[in-house]
Amino acid sequence: MKELYIGNAAVSRGLYEAGCQVISSYPGTPSTEITEEAAKYPEIYAEWAPNEKVAMETAFGASLSGVRSCCAMKHVGLNVAADPLFTMSYTGVNAGLVICVADDPGMHSSQNEQDSRHHAIASKVPMLEPSDSQEALEFTKAAFQLSEEYDTPVLLRMCTRIAHSQSIIETGAREVPQRKPYVKDVAKYVMMPANAIRRHPIVEERTRKLIALGEDCPFNRVEMGGIEIGIITSGTCYQYVKEVLGDSVSVLKLGLVNPMPEQLIRDFAAKVDRLVVVEELDGIIENHCKALGLTVEGKNLFSPLGEYSQKTVAEVFGCPEKPTLSIETPIPARPPMMCAGCPHRGMYYTLAKNKCTVIGDIGCYTLGAQAPLSSVDTTLCMGASVSGLHGFNKGMGEATKTVGVIGDSTFIHSGVTGLINIAYNGSNSTVIILDNSITGMTGHQQNPTTGYNIKGDPAGKIDLESLCRSIGINRVRVVDPYDLKQCDTVLKEELAVEEPSVIISRRPCVLLKYVKAKKPLHVNPDTCRSCKKCMSFGCPAIAMHGNKAAIDPTLCVGCGVCTQVCPFGAFEEEA
Repeated sequence: MKELYIGNAAVSRGLYEAGCQVISSYPGTPSTEITEEAAKYPEIYAEWAPNEKVAMETAFGASLSGVRSCCAMKHVGLNVAADPLFTMSYTGVNAGLVICVADDPGMHSSQNEQDSRHHAIASKVPMLEPSDSQEALEFTKAAFQLSEEYDTPVLLRMCTRIAHSQSIIETGAREVPQRKPYVKDVAKYVMMPANAIRRHPIVEERTRKLIALGEDCPFNRVEMGGIEIGIITSGTCYQYVKEVLGDSVSVLKLGLVNPMPEQLIRDFAAKVDRLVVVEELDGIIENHCKALGLTVEGKNLFSPLGEYSQKTVAEVFGCPEKPTLSIETPIPARPPMMCAGCPHRGMYYTLAKNKCTVIGDIGCYTLGAQAPLSSVDTTLCMGASVSGLHGFNKGMGEATKTVGVIGDSTFIHSGVTGLINIAYNGSNSTVIILDNSITGMTGHQQNPTTGYNIKGDPAGKIDLESLCRSIGINRVRVVDPYDLKQCDTVLKEELAVEEPSVIISRRPCVLLKYVKAKKPLHVNPDTCRSCKKCMSFGCPAIAMHGNKAAIDPTLCVGCGVCTQVCPFGAFEEEA
């Protein structure tokens, strides 16, 4: 049957058809839908893990038990999971194990633009890269076969465009291979030095075999056209090249991007007059070609920054510019911002009011860095707010008005270890856990603090207050971020004490289905004094109409925080 699928859904379909039985992941755009879609198949056990390292180790355990398994993550999540990845390369697998990683060229929703192919090269693990939804399905199924045939985990590299664009796939039946028996093998699976040193030569031999496979396999193909220019490419860039240049050039499309073939590339280069590599981010294919002694162009023509497009390719190769539609009317910029009624806004307003230095973290609450709140000083990676706060305060050597802010899901992901460090090594640090009862930024996924699993069924629920106390934090306070007076009082009290403390700012995300909006407020124009203090709060439902504040009733959720901000009582409830 032919159907229209986004790339991530096609991957999940590939998992289903390949007989995958276990998938464990941590949500991260642009990879999230792989696991969400897989969870819709009752034959696949799917779960959200606390972080990517746990997810990969869970997938490894499932593979060890004899069933095909998978984990999925975004590119920066692979950093978190690098520890098991590099050693799994040595141990190999029992049943097939596929690791889906989604890169984000252009940083649509990420803090860096790293290229996951480096992880494949460094860990000596094969990597497949599809260029559309059909290949996403096919490569996923093939990845399990590669994994079992070559005794290795296999990386499947997606990217934002392939993950979220739609194309037609042809679905097939599910085929579940017979469970592989688990056989105890200490020399293979126990990576103490004496065993690991014997496994390394096996990894190198596997790489040689995979290079040989790449010389003649369905993942890599030559499409001969004009021989004046020969292009080596992969993934999304293949689509751009074909759309712009068609058969006027010859193309070597690489689907097995690690390890790369050698003779296939040499033979292709010999058939064309000019060799060009088109690849987003780093020049990995280009450097491989240069190592083979070939004269090749790549990053001298294309930027190592951001996403490419058809226009990018057309400009480099001097193609005539095609007519495009343009909007003549200037459109005002719309920077991302926290939603109207967002529970994080009240806490950030309090932090800005108290002129606090704020060590931030990864989540929708990172938007607290935006004007007018401008309340976040730094954001590094998941969990770094807590560890960074400890280091900042130790470095300052004195009490400061500095806090760390972190979401509930991110705290479980990797913030709790930083809090253990604060408790154990004793810094005078105040950590604020922004508990909105969901994993917000990636689209409302459950996490271990919500009490529900990926399917919405009841699950074990972590009590944040008890957890914080259990690791040695004696001062744990809970506040409602809609109550500005309470937030201000508790913040000042915790900054004044000379011991570690935690403030849990708790109110559910306003976009959750069970959160019912109240009637929108309105501004009494007779009471409004045009002081614009309400504008410093940054609520998108509030704007100045002429010289008076006004509320957009289609955005206002009636949270009432603005009534606490206005010194003249101009914000009123509907009669």
